[in-house]
Amino acid sequence: MYKAVFRIESDDPYSSSTAKNNTTIELWCNDHCDLLHITGERQDEVVKHVDSEVGVQERIDNESDQTIITEACLKRHGSDYIEPYLAANNCLLLPPLRYEHGAKVVRVLSLDSSNLTTFYSDISADHTVTVESKKELKNVRSETPVLSVDSFLPTLSDRQREVFLTAYEQGYYEIPRGTTTAELADAVGVGRRTVEHHLRRAEEKFADVFAAYL
Repeated sequence: MYKAVFRIESDDPYSSSTAKNNTTIELWCNDHCDLLHITGERQDEVVKHVDSEVGVQERIDNESDQTIITEACLKRHGSDYIEPYLAANNCLLLPPLRYEHGAKVVRVLSLDSSNLTTFYSDISADHTVTVESKKELKNVRSETPVLSVDSFLPTLSDRQREVFLTAYEQGYYEIPRGTTTAELADAVGVGRRTVEHHLRRAEEKFADVFAAYL
């Protein structure tokens, strides 16, 4: 099985509500309503926007994040949903959908990697689409807003994630440290100060999330 992650530019209510902030919405569709998990900055503004466009039936404030049940399904408020493209190319959607920075991020599965290519070709004819990743899978992980680790992990930029994982893999967090920021800079291909900046930002995000659980 193969998985590709696509970023689709959109002006639907969920995408537009995240366009000018660092808030992220994860969506599980139930046809008659949507289950949303909202994290990041300016959550109240995002919820207010969603309420004005789709309606909010229930809202659970979890201090650092929020869970929302909408009054209606987003499909009733636009025509840019992806199901026709999935069906036409024998692909499957791996929920949840994610909305961030004014775009919709979708994870698409297929038994044949060529189907992901034709899916991209079809949907990019109608939308601005970026392929974020494509790989072969050995298993598929199930996620829910209650049990998934992803539901409370912070959102790192691509560079923050790369630098942090490289630091971890090369022993930067071991005692004694197995590498230096200068060596990490060489490995990643950026300056030492840039590496230190990305590490501090990633560490700050992790600290903000996990401090609430200590």
